Amino acid sequence: MAHQIVVLGGGTGGTLTANRLRRAYGQNEANIVVVDQNDRHIYQPGLLFVPFGLAHPEDIVRPRSRQLLPGIELHVSPVDKVDVVSDSVHLADGTVLAYDALVVATGAVLQPHETEGLTGEGWMERMFTFYTPEGSAALEGALAHFDRGHLVVNFIDLPIKCPVAPLEFCFLADWYFHERKIRDQVKISFVTPLDGAFTKPVSSRALASLLAEKDIELITEFNTGQVDGASGKLVSYDGREVPFDLGVIVPLHGGAPWVSNSPGLGDELGFVITDEHTLQSKASPNIFVIGDAAGVPTSKAGSVTHFEGEVVTENVQRFLAGEPIDGSFDGHSNCFIETGFSKALLIDFNYGTEPLEGHYPTDVGLPLLKESRLNHLGKLMFQWFYWHVLLPGREVPGIKSSMPTSGKKKPVAASSQPVP
Repeated sequence: MAHQIVVLGGGTGGTLTANRLRRAYGQNEANIVVVDQNDRHIYQPGLLFVPFGLAHPEDIVRPRSRQLLPGIELHVSPVDKVDVVSDSVHLADGTVLAYDALVVATGAVLQPHETEGLTGEGWMERMFTFYTPEGSAALEGALAHFDRGHLVVNFIDLPIKCPVAPLEFCFLADWYFHERKIRDQVKISFVTPLDGAFTKPVSSRALASLLAEKDIELITEFNTGQVDGASGKLVSYDGREVPFDLGVIVPLHGGAPWVSNSPGLGDELGFVITDEHTLQSKASPNIFVIGDAAGVPTSKAGSVTHFEGEVVTENVQRFLAGEPIDGSFDGHSNCFIETGFSKALLIDFNYGTEPLEGHYPTDVGLPLLKESRLNHLGKLMFQWFYWHVLLPGREVPGIKSSMPTSGKKKPVAASSQPVP
């Protein structure tokens, strides 16, 4: 009898996993169903470029159904809940799908309503988010008419999708206003709840230096409790205020709502409680999790989803075959960070290793932690790679799920000898 495999979510993780499993199993060996609430696949890294006129919403949205290999069924409906006892998915349209193996790939969901005032007066007028196609397009219009004042970029709290994106927005805004020859008329501030520019110490120092070089103010340890759109200001829980003329806000993120309807599956934020090395749900051995939906201590970035895909698809097959599960995922993540003026940084890290200098994926690859035009071209080329290689589930020679150590400069250990 054919295996019944259900994949919840038709975004990056769900699509590449379904396609990899379709390549692994013949039509008579497995029935694969992908469930999503719509048939609209968004290339999310492209949203960053829309406000600056470097991309257009219609160019980064495609039908989900066209990204799935033949033999994969797409069922369009929101998910209501998962019953881990009966191994079944209950959909909002009344359909019940039984599964032998379930892959959760429903991502992270924006929760702007969780911050006081964020969706009130001024929303989509003087304060925006570029994390949705609609917000990104509206922000393009606002930026086009913005010729002086204070631009503030703020993310409310982690976790968020692509944690470097707010920094990239600052760097691209610096470039954008330079191109319009009004940079001296615009003050740019990056407001973060972190104690530095980023989470990892080495990259945080490098990015803070870059912000200073570009005259972008860095405001740290600012925990936004309220956004006052009427007067234009962020208000922190400790009473500090940051005024703005144009606010670019990344809202709080949480897991998909159905997770909270499924007892035992998720944490307090609605992310699925997951083993960080096997990517197996801790609620049931036949549930696997990929991408932003996973409650694991790594970045919620597209690259992580790509690297997780190899382990998830391998473990679905191992589970269905009654074989031992692979526990090799190491939290590998890498991110291109656009810095403006046709340059970008690249960082590569995992659970135990923070970003280091060197090259990726080998010592003759792309430069790490250094601005370069080569990295910028790499980021631009990634869109083609995304649609034609990553989503179809094709293997990439030389790129594996584990973080490569070749080409990286190891930090020099402090000497234990006394200084003379």
